[in-house]
Amino acid sequence: MQTHIMTVTKRQLPLLLRFAKKSSLSQKLMVIGLAITLFFIFLAFFAPVFQAWGWLQDPKEFLSNPLQEAPSAKHWFGTSRLGHDVFSRTIFGAQAALQVVILATALSMIFGVPLGMLSGYLGGRLDKVLLFLMDSIYTLPGLLLSVTLAFVVGRGILNAAIAISIAYIPQYYRVVRNHTVSVKTEVFIEAAQAMGASTWIVLSRYLFFNVIQSVPVLFTLNAADAILVLGGLGFLGLGLPEEVPEWGHDLKLALEALPTGVWWTTLFPGLAMTFMVVGLSLLGEGLNEFVNPRLRGENGNRK
Repeated sequence: MQTHIMTVTKRQLPLLLRFAKKSSLSQKLMVIGLAITLFFIFLAFFAPVFQAWGWLQDPKEFLSNPLQEAPSAKHWFGTSRLGHDVFSRTIFGAQAALQVVILATALSMIFGVPLGMLSGYLGGRLDKVLLFLMDSIYTLPGLLLSVTLAFVVGRGILNAAIAISIAYIPQYYRVVRNHTVSVKTEVFIEAAQAMGASTWIVLSRYLFFNVIQSVPVLFTLNAADAILVLGGLGFLGLGLPEEVPEWGHDLKLALEALPTGVWWTTLFPGLAMTFMVVGLSLLGEGLNEFVNPRLRGENGNRK
């Protein structure tokens, strides 16, 4: 059994060596996506610090009179029709987005990965029931499902994360289950079973690290999609409480003033959402090439 385990381990090159063999396109995708993502993480993490130092206005405070001032040295991104500083609300909107997105993707991963492993390894009636349940959820449009659940659970960061996460659980389940079905027939799994290893030992020690290669890719791509879903919930008034800075809700308020020529309240939150989604998507695409050698040719370039 030890020989087979070592054989599997040797097939997995160290991360740095594998990255060095990647094509320049993959490296650029990962670096650009990671840089954009880290930039928004930096803004979200240090937004309260910047506010404490006086570099950011209070995003909930009514600052301007008259309302809707154009961008200026006093308000870099202008002010909204409610008198809020758009620059401050855009920065703090990244904080709200990251909180919801991390919670939503983490919840879906926590439920989807173990269920996929159990279903693929045990098979039988449990596998059939879970397949039917997950396929039923997967057929529903993600945004529609999240909107429906948001009506039920109400507003709030945790509630929004729960409403968004349900739609992603089948994705983790399907990917992990399929990998588990293929890996459980390997010789080292059969050897562990022959030596009397329990189901928990087989799943945690021998299966887990062999079936989660695609989970980081799913995590980043789902995070990008979750930002758009959260924006949709906020636009419909179902996401976070109105006083919390959130890009979707701010866009809803901004669109009402757009016909009057007030463009800045729509532009900056929209750009922030777009860049964050693009960054996570590029990171996910780069990771996908990184963990999936079938996407590359023999010389390491993308097929």
